[in-house]
Amino acid sequence: MKKRESFNTRWGFILACIGSAVGMGNIWMFPTRVSLYGGGAFLIPYFIFVALIGFTGVIGEMTFGRATRSGPIDAFGIACERKGKRKPGEALGLIPVVGSLAMAIGYTVVMGWILKYTVGAFTGATLAPADVDEFSAAFGSMASAFGNTGWQVVILLAAMGILMFGVGGGIEKVNKVLMPVFFLLFVGLGIYVAFQPGAVDGYHYIFRVDGKALGDPKTWIFALGQAFFSLSVAGNGTLIYGSYLSDEENIPAAAGRVAFFDTLAALLASLVIIPAMATTGAKLDQGGPGLLFIFLPNLIKNMPGGKIIVIIFFVAVLFAGLTSLINLYEAPIATVQEKFHLERKPACAVIAVIGVIVSILIQGIVSGWMDVLSIYICPLGAGLAGIMLFWVCGKEYVEKQVNKGRNSHLTSWFYPICKYVYVPVCILVLILGIALGGIG
Repeated sequence: MKKRESFNTRWGFILACIGSAVGMGNIWMFPTRVSLYGGGAFLIPYFIFVALIGFTGVIGEMTFGRATRSGPIDAFGIACERKGKRKPGEALGLIPVVGSLAMAIGYTVVMGWILKYTVGAFTGATLAPADVDEFSAAFGSMASAFGNTGWQVVILLAAMGILMFGVGGGIEKVNKVLMPVFFLLFVGLGIYVAFQPGAVDGYHYIFRVDGKALGDPKTWIFALGQAFFSLSVAGNGTLIYGSYLSDEENIPAAAGRVAFFDTLAALLASLVIIPAMATTGAKLDQGGPGLLFIFLPNLIKNMPGGKIIVIIFFVAVLFAGLTSLINLYEAPIATVQEKFHLERKPACAVIAVIGVIVSILIQGIVSGWMDVLSIYICPLGAGLAGIMLFWVCGKEYVEKQVNKGRNSHLTSWFYPICKYVYVPVCILVLILGIALGGIG
């Protein structure tokens, strides 16, 4: 049997997981949610849910991957085999794999937009529109059917080029460079914004606790959704990265670092975007692509040094998005390798062809495509992985696997919290997402 690839260093693994978690949700959604749901009143439940999901879901998926040394299909199959039937588990394992591929394809479209705006930041095209209406028209044209094919193909091929070099030679090396640079760029942006007139109003809003908002159930619901999706628990990407981890590594410690740096990235984005909006008196009440491609460029255009700021900003966003895209494609690539016994490069080629064709076809409907995945498939994948590990594999198996690489055993509360709190939370996220049209 061929030896499974692995990460070369502890921090290589941690940075890869941080790269997986840090993405568009941190940049275009978290600041908006902070703005809409009472600033500090949103942060309190968000920190609580990050701690809960980081302690349970992230640790669980890393552990499940390492214990089975496989992707979701075989991991679910191995779990069910303990009860006598492997096939049902393998069938259920298809859900997070297909979900990861579908999410990667949708993300490819978005990353095509980001690549175009990053290049445009250098050429001047990104800030060329005269006002918010022209910025909106430019984005609408790009986001239409077949409106940005070339750039999204380029970003997909770039991701595949990295993935062809494998876990240690591609994924790890790229994340070791891009993630530190991302944080440095956003820290630099934060320092710049801090010296702009009116920025203090933004800081005051971020950290002020609105009691009414804190008591609003919607604040807690959307904080849960933000934490859940930001930490990338979906039964695929974190699980597959865990499968490349040695038994000597301390998974709970690694999961804690991932949760910390993912939260730091979200806070940095808020400390840049909300004070920047405050300097112009603009109201941050719309997140998603509109914030990133319409309102922020219009804002940056009128800031001192805007031509430099827009370059730094979009380069940082590009790095964050690319590391997430790599993770999303890794699960289906690894699955093709495992199930069809292909080498990595042919497996990458197969997934690349699928990715190019489907991403071109969904350009005009990518918003609805991603909504379906985030509402249904991601929480379902996370819930299934949780059921397989904590309900099917059982307490003895879980505690043995999670304590590998540790000097002392993890608290005895870990297993019951995972089984009786985390798994029901996954189901709750699914139900709330369906009821409210998405909470991630």
